[in-house]
Amino acid sequence: MSKKIAIITGVGRLNGIGRAICVELAKSGVDIFFTYWLDYDKEMPWKTQDNEPDLIENEIKSLGVRCEKIALDLSNEIAAQILFDDVENKLGSPTILVNNATHSTQTDIFKITAQEMDKHYFVNLRATTLLCAEFTKRFKGTNDGRIINISSGQSLSNMSNEIAYAMTKGAIEILTKTLSHELAYKGITINAVNPGLTDSGWLDEANRKLFQDRFPMGRFGLPNDAAKLISFLASEQAAWITGQIIHSEGGFIREKY
Repeated sequence: MSKKIAIITGVGRLNGIGRAICVELAKSGVDIFFTYWLDYDKEMPWKTQDNEPDLIENEIKSLGVRCEKIALDLSNEIAAQILFDDVENKLGSPTILVNNATHSTQTDIFKITAQEMDKHYFVNLRATTLLCAEFTKRFKGTNDGRIINISSGQSLSNMSNEIAYAMTKGAIEILTKTLSHELAYKGITINAVNPGLTDSGWLDEANRKLFQDRFPMGRFGLPNDAAKLISFLASEQAAWITGQIIHSEGGFIREKY
């Protein structure tokens, strides 16, 4: 994958899946451009530090590839144009897009508001769709384009108290399958990866006790587990795989929760 350029959204935390994706792709010689939005991360329990994006950038550059980043609110309706303009100006034409960014807050049917629905929709579905569209319109290759969307397994079981998140992330699977037909003629594959329950900094002791017995391999998923799969899907070896929803969950035993 030498000399390829990848965009990865939602890379603001040292222990996040986004960082792991960047590192795995960089190890294969891919130049990296990532987005982050600390305003959101700082609202979450993990409390991202201001210097984490800089540390991630430095780590990626130490692997011998180019790396650029941008602080970008993906709920902005012109975020896709802003991002791709910056990527092309600083690195060149991207050949890989990983839609990793997400918005997630707990909302049930009794507390859901129009504002919360919009926040989830703008980032999880609208931005992902518009980024896919911008990538497709600007793609200059012939048969090596790759889009990987991050889903969340909503098609496998219910997710209580996560109505806005579940609805918008669940739609990613339909988007992926639909676009696989539209993008094939341009030589772009598109797949979705469900990383499953991943120990990426959000698990507290209560959740560890709740879920630890559901992993037959005896451990929680790690960011690098999903990153390795995504790196494969971005490679030439995955050229014949498109329109697939791949669940990388380590045999997780799903129950209603």
